Amino acid sequence: MNADPRTYSLELFPPQTPEGAEKLRAARARLALLRPRFFSVTFGAGGSTRERTLNTVLEIQAEGHRAAPHLSCIGSTPESIRAILDQYRANGIRHLVALRGDLPSGMAQPGTFRYANELVEFIRKETGDWFHIEVAAYPEYHPQAKSPEDDLLAFKRKLDAGANSAITQYFYNLDAYVKFVDACQAAGITAPIVPGIMPIASFANLARFSDNCGAEIPRWMRKKLESYADDRESIRSFGLDVVTQLCERLLAHGAPGLHFYTLNQVSLTSELWRRLRLSG
Repeated sequence: MNADPRTYSLELFPPQTPEGAEKLRAARARLALLRPRFFSVTFGAGGSTRERTLNTVLEIQAEGHRAAPHLSCIGSTPESIRAILDQYRANGIRHLVALRGDLPSGMAQPGTFRYANELVEFIRKETGDWFHIEVAAYPEYHPQAKSPEDDLLAFKRKLDAGANSAITQYFYNLDAYVKFVDACQAAGITAPIVPGIMPIASFANLARFSDNCGAEIPRWMRKKLESYADDRESIRSFGLDVVTQLCERLLAHGAPGLHFYTLNQVSLTSELWRRLRLSG
């Protein structure tokens, strides 16, 4: 039996093509050797990957692993969410990641559900305690939040609606996480808040992701990564060192686990897992 009570998990995204599905199966077989607590599977804007998310989740489950599909409410209706929940329940899925999600391109209105707390409340009303529900947290604050105080209240509403725990947006500033957790505890929040971890394979991709989601790349990191230009090995080596140290410090500060955004890649996450001596 695993004596470590912390949760170590991996995120995947559903493939778009049959070739992508085969590549993901091969990657997943290698990632499964790490024995993560669960694999989460993302859900496209407005449910655009609904069937691919479901198929990926069912494959993971059939392979004997725990799967946690993402479910986003923007662009969805109560009827469409109810149908998805019924599918997951019928297939024995008991873990969800409930998110607000992004507004699909060309859609002017968000739909029936505006915020993730409304989705969590709906899931609880429809399914009781069937699902363990994860929600998102933002140590560096949601890019659309009016203030840190408003962001914290929005997070608390998701937990008050029935969420069990949270996974954060990725970050590279330890203080952001520590201060966020402190603020949550001061507000009476006791749910586990698991840090989201983004391995660094490409500075260009990381910069694009970070600009889109509001995650900060500290200036010293950005300058160092820029100095490597197209030297992928140096970027990989530097990134592994930085992220390993971040994870070590997070665990030393009492983080209840780590959630790795794999981007369907194996090598960096596997190496971080090995360096940290993790067990799911």
